[in-house]
Amino acid sequence: MSGIKEKQDPADNQGRRLFTPAGKVKRRPEAIADLVKDYIRTQGLTPGARLPQERELIDRFKAAKGTVREAMKALETQGLIFTRSGPGGGAFVAQPSAQHAMELMSTHFFFDQPSLSDVYAIRKALEPEVAALVAGHVTDGQLSLLENTMRIYDHPPGDVEEQYRQRVAELDFHSQLAQLCPNPLLGLLCGLMQNLLREHPLARQIYADPAPSSREEGLSFQYRLLAALKDGRGEDARKIAAEHMAFAEAYMLARAHQRKGFPTSD
Repeated sequence: MSGIKEKQDPADNQGRRLFTPAGKVKRRPEAIADLVKDYIRTQGLTPGARLPQERELIDRFKAAKGTVREAMKALETQGLIFTRSGPGGGAFVAQPSAQHAMELMSTHFFFDQPSLSDVYAIRKALEPEVAALVAGHVTDGQLSLLENTMRIYDHPPGDVEEQYRQRVAELDFHSQLAQLCPNPLLGLLCGLMQNLLREHPLARQIYADPAPSSREEGLSFQYRLLAALKDGRGEDARKIAAEHMAFAEAYMLARAHQRKGFPTSD
């Protein structure tokens, strides 16, 4: 209807927006980036394949050089393409990595860190499901990798630095499980939560605290979980992982509460 203008989001809402509304027109570089993605799909290009030269892209999309360059730079930042200079150079299709994707998502929370309660709410909901799906589908080599990670923290730390490494290695155990998840989206979401904890200022302070940690209790849960994974006991694995996440949340929130100026939730 005439006279009706699209309602503008305040800056805060735009920063939190998770999608592009249907009524919002994309900027030209964003639209061209989408067209390049469509080209990669329709042409069946795989990582390492060369993309058309810049001149061809300009002609194909009827766009200015600067617009095409901005679109290609955005795709490079996303990890979908890479460029090479010199003879034989140009733009090529890249293999996006899960780690790169999680780093980009983690950056979204740089100025607005989720609380520990927020992170553990997701961990409690998702990680038991990962354990249940992985149960009975782990190889001897994968079990050995998990066991080797546990050896990093199966003994009392010699100093504060070793304690910090041990706490981070405990997260590595869960990240390795997430990588084994047959549902890649579920595994990625769990990996993101673990990455957020690695980078969370309050969590890092707790990991570096020289006070006694929950290492022994955590190991007990993980040994039980490994046995359930090896035996293919999916429901037991789900239950053990749920108990482990509830214990880890209680420990982290209690430690956070002891630190002045850091509330347990935001």
